[in-house]
Amino acid sequence: MMSGLFGVFCFLSCNKQEPFVPFHSEKPWEDNYFALSNIENYKKWGVYNVHDPACKKFGDYYYMYSTDAIFAEKKTAILEKNIPTGYIQVRRSKDLIHWEFVGWAFPEIPEEAVQWVQSHTNGRGAVNIWAPYIIQHKDIYRLYFCVSSFGQKISYLGLAESTSPEGPWVQKGCVVKTNEQSVMNAIDPSVIVDEKDRWWMHYGSFFGGLFCVELHPETGLCLKKEDQGHLIARRENYRKDNLEAAEIIYHPELKKYFLFVSYDPLMTTYNVRVGRSDNAEGPFFDFTGQNLKDTLNDFPVLTAPYRFDNHPGWAGTGHCGVLRTEDRLFFMFHQGRLSPTNMMMVLHVRQLFFTPGGWPVVSPERYAGSKPQRFKSDDIAGEWEIIRIREPKHERNLEAGQVLRGEGNLKEQESNCSSHLLLTLSGKIGENGSWEFSAEKQLLRLNWDTELVDNLIVFAGLDWENERETILFTGLDRNGRSVWGKRIK
Repeated sequence: MMSGLFGVFCFLSCNKQEPFVPFHSEKPWEDNYFALSNIENYKKWGVYNVHDPACKKFGDYYYMYSTDAIFAEKKTAILEKNIPTGYIQVRRSKDLIHWEFVGWAFPEIPEEAVQWVQSHTNGRGAVNIWAPYIIQHKDIYRLYFCVSSFGQKISYLGLAESTSPEGPWVQKGCVVKTNEQSVMNAIDPSVIVDEKDRWWMHYGSFFGGLFCVELHPETGLCLKKEDQGHLIARRENYRKDNLEAAEIIYHPELKKYFLFVSYDPLMTTYNVRVGRSDNAEGPFFDFTGQNLKDTLNDFPVLTAPYRFDNHPGWAGTGHCGVLRTEDRLFFMFHQGRLSPTNMMMVLHVRQLFFTPGGWPVVSPERYAGSKPQRFKSDDIAGEWEIIRIREPKHERNLEAGQVLRGEGNLKEQESNCSSHLLLTLSGKIGENGSWEFSAEKQLLRLNWDTELVDNLIVFAGLDWENERETILFTGLDRNGRSVWGKRIK
């Protein structure tokens, strides 16, 4: 079983072992984009103003679609400047690092969606398009999207199609729509075709939880008219504690479907959890074997607010998309909000791995194109900066699962900050701790502070905060919380 699971990251073990020599490598961009935030600079946004990303590769490009969230720019100012904006931001990249801003998918919000929302809200809402999702069917590209009224279950989840991933798009109709009498909320779609060629859409929010509905392969709409699907995930206090942003993928080697979800308010303590199942339609179970629709708090925790030294830190690290590349590597995409104000939204692309136990974990650093390398024990010895990714500790007064006015900044201890460990050549950590590294499996075992954390996956990556390539690790502790590390000396 162990050898089979490690086939999913054989790139770590199929290369000739050579000494690791870190080299200076400048980061591709600055995280603070205030100087480029005006709408006139939209062609330079690249990784900036990315919110709720969904990504697929079509032809030579990775295409990304995201909510039209723009820092420090009002719609009235956009109109005054006569910039040809629209709804749903579109980007493309050849390397997952450098992104070209293509433009906007729709010139306007579909009228049918506007009428549905505003007819149930006395003319309010339907001012943006949220959380698009892209998938290909034969020679047609299907773009799912949602239009809603904030803080209400009045939502429209629609479908548009095109013969090109860059459009133009033709509206094909409504997939699911909800009102105040509905159990669920029709937002945040993610679509998958299972191993039996059945189409499934996962969607929903803290209003009732996340649901799964079957789609018709030929139309992309619901297989059964007006079907809203079945419950797959819910938090106990689902009218208050946020749960949203379903993302469903399949791992063919593990023969498992993985459902990624986001907890808590998007501007601050947003964090990603995951469950897995033998079937695309569920049921999904978490790290402790609990059903996602029955539990209080699910694990693992993959991302949460964090701060390494020499950086102000990140909040809002949620609403992820996940992609498998042609060479069988996995990547996660999500927004990161630059602290301390948490208003600037920067795309985070992280390499994603699977532990020997078959659970996904992500890199502590954003992807910058580092090549696969193999390491030996001497490479691991040195000073390391460690972060324990834990869930938020504070109870917030929230509305609609999101922050209220004045609660846009992180509170004390809500960010997971780093500590330092010295791993000596003799295999010691301090006076009582120890570490072991398997050069064959490229796995690290740490025993410190009376806690054992094993099967930490070791790989090369860019240290963004110190602008140099280094050695990284990621994994889970025995309670399903992520443990991140980077060697700094």
